[in-house]
Amino acid sequence: QVQLDESGGGLVQAGGSLRLSCAASRSISSINAMGWYRQAPGKQRELVAGITSDGSTVYANSLKGRFTISRDNAKNTVYLQMNSLKPEDTAVYYCKATIIIEVHAHDYWGQGTQVTVSS
Repeated sequence: QVQLDESGGGLVQAGGSLRLSCAASRSISSINAMGWYRQAPGKQRELVAGITSDGSTVYANSLKGRFTISRDNAKNTVYLQMNSLKPEDTAVYYCKATIIIEVHAHDYWGQGTQVTVSS
């Protein structure tokens, strides 16, 4: 199992930047993949970005170029750098960890952090 603790959310003006952090309770080197998702009011949760244990990354097409996911294995932390923020980026952002044991994938979620972008 793993516990995830997100931080870094807040209120920012359009065009501004925020960096979200997701601290894991265990070595992230042992976690197959970690990702950031977001959920806006009335909408489904969607993938923002993901990163695997070997450093491969994936992004939502609409966010490429503005958001960057990275990891610091020494700190057991994954980051999401968000630049040029827009009001439509307003959402609760969640961190997810996926651990594959044999053929079963086990997902763990953080509690979420609110990001609000004002126009």
